[in-house]
Amino acid sequence: MAVAGITETTQYLTFVLDEETFAVDISKVREVLEYTAVTKVPQMPSYMNGVINIRGSVVPVVDLRAKFGMGGFEKTVNTCVIIVEVMVSQMQTVLGAVVDSVQEVMELEADKIEPAPSIGTTLDTNFIKGMGKRDEHFTIILDIDKVFSSDEMASMQGTGGREGAAVELDMAAV
Repeated sequence: MAVAGITETTQYLTFVLDEETFAVDISKVREVLEYTAVTKVPQMPSYMNGVINIRGSVVPVVDLRAKFGMGGFEKTVNTCVIIVEVMVSQMQTVLGAVVDSVQEVMELEADKIEPAPSIGTTLDTNFIKGMGKRDEHFTIILDIDKVFSSDEMASMQGTGGREGAAVELDMAAV
């Protein structure tokens, strides 16, 4: 049974968090960067690592492992930051997501994507777009726009949210 709303073959960027494979629609990905040092920002949520400078823009960087309750990441040679465009409350924001490693861009046909599992009423799986089947393995397909609430995005933006506005910092210090 395919997921409602997914009707055609789509490309996804796959990545690993704590030995599980996740994917995000490639149309939401701007670029993949090697992990570099981030500038810490006081009073940010525990899953936020800080900010980085990307061509003069301040971009918040979040630890997806911490966000999903998997514990914080440990930097390895494979650790990457996926720069994604997120739409929350009709505002587009750019943010970086730290992942253990990036795998590949894969195509999944609509009939290879199952709905997100129904795990009960206490667990919110709204941010899972579906479960991609490939061989005998599942890939958790994220709806990146639903991973963060509008309150969480506002706290990351500091200013409450213009497009591209992250945390107001002096870029010379980053």
